[in-house]
Amino acid sequence: MTTLAETVTALRGARDRWRARQEEGRDVESFPSREAIAAIVDILAAALYPRRLGRFRGAAGDEEDRFVAAKLIAGFGALEREIAAELGYWQKESRADFPADQAASIVRLFGASLEEVRELVDGDVEAAFLGDPAARSVDEILLCYPGAIASLYHRLAHQLHALGAPIVARLISELANERTGIDIHPGATIGRNFFIDHGTGVVIGETAIVGDRVRLYQHVTLGACSPLGSATRAPGGALARHPVVGDDVVIYAGATILGRVSIGARSVIGGNVWLLSDVPADSVIVQPEARELPAGAARALKDELEAA
Repeated sequence: MTTLAETVTALRGARDRWRARQEEGRDVESFPSREAIAAIVDILAAALYPRRLGRFRGAAGDEEDRFVAAKLIAGFGALEREIAAELGYWQKESRADFPADQAASIVRLFGASLEEVRELVDGDVEAAFLGDPAARSVDEILLCYPGAIASLYHRLAHQLHALGAPIVARLISELANERTGIDIHPGATIGRNFFIDHGTGVVIGETAIVGDRVRLYQHVTLGACSPLGSATRAPGGALARHPVVGDDVVIYAGATILGRVSIGARSVIGGNVWLLSDVPADSVIVQPEARELPAGAARALKDELEAA
């Protein structure tokens, strides 16, 4: 029987082999904290939506502004620390030292983007309200709908990814995935008035580009055929390997769209479609409909399935 000491020694060997292959001198102690990022997102959400997500109950105007300012001071300070940790992690791979104020500069630029983030999330919430007859109010959507929650997280993460904090951004996207079952890479470019209905199992890859007023249903995948992708580059510099979806496209549940294919504007992609090629504008792509078998064939199939 293996002793505790032998197990400890074996684990030390596994750690040493991993570090020799992967870490290459990186400061792993500096890796950003998942718990800290989760708290930061909650603070930023409260600043963006002080009454609905921040539980602010004071008067509008100056009092509300003071509440928002306090949240931003706390959120920006914590975010700067986590971005500084990420920069420390990447320092080994940089040809030169990062400027001492790099983390602070990223946070300042991120702060300047929050008005746009708020307007984008507002548009996503309004699209959900217009697109879902079961919705009773925009507040219900913001507080309860997984698609709206995922959108809020993605809009924040996308800004940080573009500004040079990809690990912090990825942690935000993974927190959204954990909470909603929706996996949107922070590098994905998503247009205005975006609506994910139901949401569970949706996957949107790093180099996907999604136009305005696009609606997705559950278990839609905008994925890659190959980890290498095409020779062209997507916004942000990564190899383009995920779909480009035009404006006003609807993609129904279970559809899988792979590779750098283009879905033309105003097209409809039916449920469970497997798609690897371009689709012209105004197309409707569907799987064959289910059909009823004649009685004899139905009994034979039933017997075959039961025997299996």
